[in-house]
Amino acid sequence: MRMLDITMTDIDKLRWRYVKQGLFLTVSLALLTLIVMRVWFLNELLTPLIVSVAFSLMVENIEALLWRRVAKKSPDGLPTFFMAVSGFRMLLAIAVLFVYYLFSERGEMYVFFLVFIAFYLMLLIHHAFFFALKRKI
Repeated sequence: MRMLDITMTDIDKLRWRYVKQGLFLTVSLALLTLIVMRVWFLNELLTPLIVSVAFSLMVENIEALLWRRVAKKSPDGLPTFFMAVSGFRMLLAIAVLFVYYLFSERGEMYVFFLVFIAFYLMLLIHHAFFFALKRKI
C-alpha cells in the first residue's frame, strides 16, 4: 500500500501516532533536561526549556493537522507539503531564536541556543523518520 492508497481512517491513525510519538519525544527530552538541571544546578535552563517544549509541541501538532488535511484533500501535493513544512519550521525556529536574542543577554543566548537546537533536531529527526517509514508502507 503506497502513501496515495491510504484510507481516511488510516490517515487519522497515522496523524494520532505522529502526535503521540512527538509528545513522547518532547517529554522525554524535557525530562532529560530537567535531570541535567537538577544534577548540575543549572537553573538557567528553565526558560529555554519552556520555550523549546512549547515550540516543539506547537510545531508537531500543526504539522500533523496540516498533513492530515493535505493527505485527505490532495495526496498528490504531499511532496510539496513536506518541502513547505521544512522551510516553515526553519523560519519559525529562526524567528524564535531572534526574538529570544532581542530580550536576552549574550551568555543566556548560548544556553538557549543549545537547548533549543536539541529540540529542533529532535523535531527534524522525528519528522524525517516517521514519514520516510510511512512512505515505504
